[in-house]
Amino acid sequence: MANMNSALLALADPTRRAVFERVARAPAPVSDIAKGLPVSRPAVSQHLKVLKEAGLVVDHADGARRIYRIDPRGLGPLRAWLDQFWGAALDAFAADLEAQELETHAKDDKDDEHD
Repeated sequence: MANMNSALLALADPTRRAVFERVARAPAPVSDIAKGLPVSRPAVSQHLKVLKEAGLVVDHADGARRIYRIDPRGLGPLRAWLDQFWGAALDAFAADLEAQELETHAKDDKDDEHD
């Protein structure tokens, strides 16, 4: 299983992210993944190889072709890394809302004094 650093490095490339997003929508062979991308099928195969080495996708044989799909085990370390920021982001959002509410009440109180 890959680690978070290799997953981030693999997803740093915009074309590779596009390949990953297509695989995330549905398992598919290289030919389907490559449709509409501005790179060749061999290039898509190379991007899939990097994603596979990073543990983000897996493949299996279906006759003469390989079908690629997301590997949820590979996403685990990446998600855990991102989740550590979620609590802090929510706390900061709640503090900002609270500050805005206090500011609004202070303004309302000041307006009431002038009436």
